[in-house]
Amino acid sequence: MEWASQLCENRGLGSKMTDSKYFTTTKKGEIFELKAELNSDKKEKKKEAVKKVIASMTVGKDVSALFPDVVNCMQTDNLELKKLVYLYLMNYAKSQPDMAIMAVNTFVKDCEDPNPLIRALAVRTMGCIRVDKITEYLCEPLRKCLKDEDPYVRKTAAVCVAKLHDINAQLVEDQGFLDTLKDLISDSNPMVVANAVAALSEIAESHPNSNLLDLNPQTINKLLTALNECTEWGQIFILDCLANYTPRDDRESQSICERVTPRLSHANSAVVLSAVKVLMKFMEMLPKDLDYYGTLLKKLAPPLVTLLSAEPELQYVALRNINLIVQKRPEILKHEMKVFFVKYNDPIYVKLEKLDIMIRLASQANIAQVLAELKEYATEVDVDFVRKAVRAIGRCAIKVEQSAERCVSTLLDLIQTKVNYVVQEAIVVIKDIFRKYPNKYESVIATLCENLDSLDEPEARAAMIWIVGEYAERIDNADELLESFLEGFHDESTQVQLQLLTAIVKLFLKKPTETQELVQQVLSLATQDSDNPDLRDRGYIYWRLLSTDPVAAKEVVLAEKPLISEETDLIEPTLLEELICHIGTLASVYHKPPSAFVEGSRGVQHKRLPARAGSGESTESPDVGQSVSGVSDAPPAVIPSQGDLLGDLLNLDLAPPTTTVPPVPSSMQMGAMDLLGGGLDSLSGSHYRTEVPSPQPADFSERELGGDLGGSPAMGVGVGVGVGVGVGLGPAPVGMPAGLGAAPAVGGGLGDLFDLGGGVGMTSGSYSPPRVVWLQAMKAKGLEISGTFARRGGVIQMDVSLTNKAMSVMSDFAVQFNKNSFGMAPAGPLQVLTPLGPNQTVEVSLPLSSTGPVMKMEPLNNLQVAVKNNIDVFYFSCQYPISLLFVEDGKMDRQVFLATWKDIPSDNEAQFQIKDCHLSSDAASNKLQGSNIFTVAKRTVEAQDMLYQSIKLTNGIWVLAELRIQTGNPNYTLSVKCRAPEVSQYVSQCYELILKN
Repeated sequence: MEWASQLCENRGLGSKMTDSKYFTTTKKGEIFELKAELNSDKKEKKKEAVKKVIASMTVGKDVSALFPDVVNCMQTDNLELKKLVYLYLMNYAKSQPDMAIMAVNTFVKDCEDPNPLIRALAVRTMGCIRVDKITEYLCEPLRKCLKDEDPYVRKTAAVCVAKLHDINAQLVEDQGFLDTLKDLISDSNPMVVANAVAALSEIAESHPNSNLLDLNPQTINKLLTALNECTEWGQIFILDCLANYTPRDDRESQSICERVTPRLSHANSAVVLSAVKVLMKFMEMLPKDLDYYGTLLKKLAPPLVTLLSAEPELQYVALRNINLIVQKRPEILKHEMKVFFVKYNDPIYVKLEKLDIMIRLASQANIAQVLAELKEYATEVDVDFVRKAVRAIGRCAIKVEQSAERCVSTLLDLIQTKVNYVVQEAIVVIKDIFRKYPNKYESVIATLCENLDSLDEPEARAAMIWIVGEYAERIDNADELLESFLEGFHDESTQVQLQLLTAIVKLFLKKPTETQELVQQVLSLATQDSDNPDLRDRGYIYWRLLSTDPVAAKEVVLAEKPLISEETDLIEPTLLEELICHIGTLASVYHKPPSAFVEGSRGVQHKRLPARAGSGESTESPDVGQSVSGVSDAPPAVIPSQGDLLGDLLNLDLAPPTTTVPPVPSSMQMGAMDLLGGGLDSLSGSHYRTEVPSPQPADFSERELGGDLGGSPAMGVGVGVGVGVGVGLGPAPVGMPAGLGAAPAVGGGLGDLFDLGGGVGMTSGSYSPPRVVWLQAMKAKGLEISGTFARRGGVIQMDVSLTNKAMSVMSDFAVQFNKNSFGMAPAGPLQVLTPLGPNQTVEVSLPLSSTGPVMKMEPLNNLQVAVKNNIDVFYFSCQYPISLLFVEDGKMDRQVFLATWKDIPSDNEAQFQIKDCHLSSDAASNKLQGSNIFTVAKRTVEAQDMLYQSIKLTNGIWVLAELRIQTGNPNYTLSVKCRAPEVSQYVSQCYELILKN
């Protein structure tokens, strides 16, 4: 209103003022003043009033009250005024659908206006008004405009069909607009053809199974004819459409390539990339011995090089696309190495991408040039860039064998600079060089050891530890070096801890007499003092191996390692093929398929390159794995990067697992069983069979691994072997370190870690949260997923309801979890045995284990889930009550409780209030015990009951609690103590849920 008032005062200033005057006022005004002006008889006054309304609307003011008055202004011959009114109409039609119907007659009338600009404006606005009520009134005007004599109107109407289809697909099909669109592909005007193709492509994307774009040689010919005369965006639409066509044979493929090639010289980079996409796809069908194939390769290089002279943002997009092209066909740019050399003023994102491409193009012919550049980069000031440059030198050594010596020499020069981050990166890459060329460059180990004290990054420390462990027999003081790392074992990252554990075990197997105490120390730290399940598991495996069969241990731990791949970061071939089909789109920048980042139904159609005609080759390019130098013809093995699991989930095939882990019985009779004998194998099912190839089948019998735990002869194997066998690694047998083979006392630390504490009976009546809808049907193409969690018989269950609200049958269900705080993972496949028909629901109970990969989530009990079926992969997250993780042997001895309570720092104690609870202390204790919260002791002081309770989580964390219940007071006080204080608030939530339900 303030805009209107000021503008009303200024309206007499003459028409020379610019439209900015409508946005430069602060004075308040009234809607009725604008209303009066809108109904004025003077055309100029009316136009000024509409401009004021649009100005107010633009800055976010609500001027919807003027809807009838603005709509009345539509009846005018003035094109500018009509455009403004249409703009207003598009903005407010959705909030005023009843009023919008008033404009229908004007639309119909404007669609027959003699001025083609007004006809096109009317049809464009019709497509933008997303109101169901008026769409049916617009069909007739749209039909006329699709057959209009003016091409400008026809091309606008073509786009309108796509917009209308988005609002009401059935109406568009019933009215026959799709057939009219198909007819427009044969239109005489190239822009009409381009817009018809764009509209059909968009509709086809939302309906992947419909054959709307029925591409045949005749249609392709029409599109190629229109291609030469279109605007640049029209050309992009047509080229993208051509990329979806699969030619009948190599002759047709060559013909299309010849007609598309001129687009490579276009000034618009989007046109160039779209043309490259078409050519990359159709080249697949050309025989390699064809002259034209070589010519085409030469023609592709200059336009790609030209893209690198644009501004940095465009350069980056071009480089990301070139990265894909180089992986698929390195021969295209093998002579263009210099254009990828970094310029001093390049932004960091361009520098890093250029560096990556340089390595991909490195070959014996250009390696000297590349190494000289990389050494120069390693002295730059940008730390990230220097790190990547040093790493690149190592990659060159691995890729081009002839250059390895020169690369190692360069890395040693860089280590001599004593620049901390340079030294650390150099050590990381030298580790990889040792893996690629064993027994060749070990003379540099002494130089590396000199820099041991300066290493503070986990990756560099882990690399150095690996080197010391791997070459322990060549390093006189290897035990001292590893012992120096062991001093701060618990402060190290998991990566370093795991590497240190393995390195010390290697050292023990090589020098058993000198390192018994060291190996016992690290095994104790890894298994008894660590909360990390990966570290504990590896520690137990080594412990068991060393205690049962040292020969097998030596064969496993000191086995010959496979040589590492030439390229460890190649994109997986099928994904690369799909990304090549998406050159010039966001997918080619992210290096992820569209289904990974596009929500809903659009863009999830998987594309593949065509098979080469007249040959038995697969669709995979023969050049994917061929190094540029021609040194190796074998495709390198692709090592996936260790990114976060959700990113990986997006690309994984979630096929159901073929084996299942049997649930662990919670009430086991322990007897005098060696926990490291039968116990570990029984717990692990068949997982370790392939990992530990023992020469004595009796130790790893099928029966033991399969796990008949009740008095099986396998149970005693560990004890007999563990105590009686010496570690015979040399002529003089060496006794095992004390404790390695002996069975720990029942109920001690190891027993607790294995959840095998003596014979706790299973409790019933544990709390289960109410069912909730985790994934709505509208977000999952008709699949609705709801469910809850429960703990039954010591096994965590995820009770899932799958409802098919779509019209098609659903099948091939599978599930996968992201890494999470407590290692929750499916212990078996999602058992949907029969296809799920429309409007059907199936109930499935999925057993869960808590031994999966661990990653701290926010909140702690968050679970990210991917469910796959024959239609797509769907993602959702849900939260589970932490009480699911309370195990059945969580009752602590009174004395141990008291000592543990005192031992946990007072800073770790948290206090919570549980309000409106009307249970006696005995009733509360019984209810909590149903969910594995055990009362260790009870004390009554001045009419206040104090329950001292213990809880044990699946990952071995103990939680101690004190619950105070005052007679007649419905508010309880809960004090929680835990070595992992972040768990406390979730435990208190469980108390509240259990006591109140």
